[in-house]
Amino acid sequence: MAAITLKKDTLQTVLNGHLESVSYIAGATPSQQDTEVFAALTSAPDAAAFPHLARWYKHIAAQGDAIKSYAAPAAPTAAAEEDDDIDLFGSDDEDDDEEKLKLQAQRLAEYKARKAAKPAVIHKSMVIFDVKPWDDETDLKLMEESVRSIEMPGLLWSEKSELVPVGFGIKKLRISAVIEDDKVSTADLEEKITEFEDYVQSVDIQAFNKL
Repeated sequence: MAAITLKKDTLQTVLNGHLESVSYIAGATPSQQDTEVFAALTSAPDAAAFPHLARWYKHIAAQGDAIKSYAAPAAPTAAAEEDDDIDLFGSDDEDDDEEKLKLQAQRLAEYKARKAAKPAVIHKSMVIFDVKPWDDETDLKLMEESVRSIEMPGLLWSEKSELVPVGFGIKKLRISAVIEDDKVSTADLEEKITEFEDYVQSVDIQAFNKL
């Protein structure tokens, strides 16, 4: 990734706009680019001025040392590269004529037909959350019911969960879910879980695996 030389306010404005519709800097999962941008920011952005960037920053910060081991962004597939290399309108400098226009129309029709014939690929991931209560008096049953009440397109909670001892009689809820990467942002899901502030003190991603 090229070195970031934009002024801080400009950089944050650009990143905030980019993160409005995506969960990470590149791809559907955390990558080295998230690590590099996180390091470049040096401090948490203003949530009021840059809400999308602040959400992303909070999510990456919560991963701790795990961000050091993020892999490089996934390379585009051969099919995607093939599509990107298609020259729909030719590259010669000849004047437009009837044959050239026919060739352009044929290329465009072939390209659209090939795109339409491709089956839609649904990318899914298994995410395991550790949901921590405030203390040993927190009603963990109600906390789990609250978490499971979250419904989003592309989100499926697992039937099983477990309570894991933390210390001093406190237990945390470990619960997993299968998500469709294009529909569910783990950052948004974490934010929804922490909104149950009567029960939830914090939430961490214990594991994230592509299916």
